Amino acid sequence: MGRIKSIGLIPKLLIAIALGVLAGANLPIGIIRVAVTFSKIFGSFLSFIIPLMILAFVTKGISDLGEGAGKLLGITVLISYLSTLIAGSLSYIMASNVFPKFISSEQIDAIVSSNADKLEPYFTVPLTPFFDVTSALIFAFMMGISISWLKRNNSGDVLYKAVSEFNAIIVKVLEVAIIPILPFFIFGNFAEMSYLGSVRAILGIFWKIFICLILLHLVYVTFMFVISGAYTGKNPSAMLKNEVKGYMTAVGTQSSAATIPVNLQCAANNGVSREIADFVVPLGATVHLPGSMITLTGCIFTILYMYNLPHSFDIIIKLIVTLGIAMVAAPGAPGGAVMSALPFLPMVGIAPESAMAGLLISLYLTQDSFGTAANISGDVAIANAVDKIYNKKILKNKNWKPIPVIKNPK
Repeated sequence: MGRIKSIGLIPKLLIAIALGVLAGANLPIGIIRVAVTFSKIFGSFLSFIIPLMILAFVTKGISDLGEGAGKLLGITVLISYLSTLIAGSLSYIMASNVFPKFISSEQIDAIVSSNADKLEPYFTVPLTPFFDVTSALIFAFMMGISISWLKRNNSGDVLYKAVSEFNAIIVKVLEVAIIPILPFFIFGNFAEMSYLGSVRAILGIFWKIFICLILLHLVYVTFMFVISGAYTGKNPSAMLKNEVKGYMTAVGTQSSAATIPVNLQCAANNGVSREIADFVVPLGATVHLPGSMITLTGCIFTILYMYNLPHSFDIIIKLIVTLGIAMVAAPGAPGGAVMSALPFLPMVGIAPESAMAGLLISLYLTQDSFGTAANISGDVAIANAVDKIYNKKILKNKNWKPIPVIKNPK
């Protein structure tokens, strides 16, 4: 039993996908409907918890961002947000021009026809959320900004503590009741797709998509260091070489928390002052998510294209702009950006409890380490640029103090 618990999430998901494919192809429909029933019930629970996730993580994230060093905080968050938007837009450009070449009309027909012939669960358990996603998001922004304002006026400790403890509760729910059950949810979805005959087409598409996404991660990180190096007068090749250790640490650990100490050393090797590195690198681990956005955008476009749903840039850019803000919640949630993105999938026509959302979760998590590596590598490129902008001004201000290291994984 201990050996099973020691297996990481990604191997569990891969095992669940493989078993689901085999089960759907070989087991009777009655047994497959049991797995489908479980997936539907879990999907209802996921829909119930999503508004609470928004309230917990977005409120906490915004209230934490209210502390810092004034303009330094503003410029770092602005650069991070713009970088995340650019990464998502580039991912869409690549996806819309390259991915359709991997997807034949026969594959689309197989996937669409299977989507129309879904298996019915034996029963469902309707769970009505306390409030909808839009209400949760607006309330979370209002509370986060208000708590930040109270803290600046030496007040709000009780509210901030309450939000922090609620955040901890939701994290615990995700750790105990969501993430461990995801492999069973994925098993049910892939068993259904295998039984209906679409899984071969889906898997035949996504291994090619993953190669493209990982290549775009590397290209985008290189682009960031070229821009940062040009602005600061440093050699981009040398800067990239110094960041290799941070990138590989993130790939191996799948955690920005474990990578922060290494990334601080990478920043120091690139000549970033300690004061700036101590501020920008941990902050970037929370607000700078270009790798995650590249993967999400690419996977979402592919799912929309496969299921013959609208997938124009006008539709997806709205999701990118929204996630650029909402994914501030991502470091607090196990599963990272994809869990924070679930509430907003209806913007592009995907229900959070649907098989398409389950497919997105499994596909995203199987390569999450590469997205995290791109995220944290870009943090050092930003730190180099911010160091040139603010270092002299900030070091003259004796009242400035770096923010503490943020110990939440992406």
